[in-house]
Amino acid sequence: MNVSDVKTFVVANPPPHHGGPYFVFLKLVTDNGIEGLGEVYGVPFHPSVTERMIVDVAERQVIGRSPFQIETLWRNVYSRGYAQHPDFALLGVLSGIEMACWDIVGKALDQPVYNLLGGQVHEKLRSYTYLYPAPADERGEDSLDIADVFGDAERGPQRAAKYVAQGFTGVKFDPVMPMGAFDPRQLSLEALDNAAVVTKNMREAVGSQCDLLIGTHGQMTTSSAIRLAKRLEPFDPLWFEEPVPPENMEEMARVARSTTIPVATGERLSTKYEFARLLELQAAAILQPALGRCGGILEAKKIAGMAEAHYAQIAPHLYCGPVEAAANIQIGTCSPNFLIQESIETFGGFHAEILKKPIQWQDGYIIPPTDPGLGVELDEDVAAAHPYSGSEVFPDMVDRPL
Repeated sequence: MNVSDVKTFVVANPPPHHGGPYFVFLKLVTDNGIEGLGEVYGVPFHPSVTERMIVDVAERQVIGRSPFQIETLWRNVYSRGYAQHPDFALLGVLSGIEMACWDIVGKALDQPVYNLLGGQVHEKLRSYTYLYPAPADERGEDSLDIADVFGDAERGPQRAAKYVAQGFTGVKFDPVMPMGAFDPRQLSLEALDNAAVVTKNMREAVGSQCDLLIGTHGQMTTSSAIRLAKRLEPFDPLWFEEPVPPENMEEMARVARSTTIPVATGERLSTKYEFARLLELQAAAILQPALGRCGGILEAKKIAGMAEAHYAQIAPHLYCGPVEAAANIQIGTCSPNFLIQESIETFGGFHAEILKKPIQWQDGYIIPPTDPGLGVELDEDVAAAHPYSGSEVFPDMVDRPL
């Protein structure tokens, strides 16, 4: 059995665009008719360019080869062009292709992927969500940006309480938005004070029923992150995410040594090599690989294994579509050091519509599928009905000149 064809899908994600303005999916087809799905995350080019990258890699290094030879495929793609170095664009493409190969392998063997990577450890996976604005028809006002909820000392806690009522035991928010191309920066006293009030009100709203996850985006200098952490420690957040940008792990380690809040990071890292450095420096206690960027399913399993040896936990990142979510679920299910999975609310809306069978979420937990492969199937009719024709490149950074 060899891969014989590749197809790409750039799908517009309708308003309110939870998970981004578009999703990039791919499908590999074998010469005996088995199909495998993958998702590419966060390539910093227009998705039409990403499509051409996917086809180029597939035609040159995947088509005509066995989908079972994942290690060989991975090394060949990673080393192409005499690169052999983590690169967002190439690793995003490789990640999507790699998870599609696993989907094929699972279907060929009639097993979910987690059974091929050590077997099921967790019967259900605890999940959390960002605090998204309430729908406009519930608010009776104009639409809100997500940042308007994060930093609002009244709206934020109200939304958190709504999610707790749904069954969530973890909610994430960034109390110091926005982020920008000129970060890191020193937060003002006003911003520090507001972040503390928002977090205090959040804790009062949810009590001990729910963990608070500080989902910052590398906006702060090291000294500013430490100042913020000291203000937030009394409210006992589960983690402090990306307190500084990911490019300087030594400075992230300095933040980690200066606070009792566990540092979490990883969505802007790729490959075992970058995560190994993170663990070596003790810069984070919770790793957040994005499976559509880090190198795929097997690479994430290797990262989880390294983390386990350092008593670090994994909480796979998700801010894209449901195919990467399905890959995350496979890794979480078979990893002993799994902590919690990021969800796009309860995986309803377009995340459910684009799949033939939605991801199962119940009472704060994701229920792992028992279907073979990744356990999801793309509804190609829905994908075709929502082509992306915009110009936005995700993620978008706010320019903030000095």
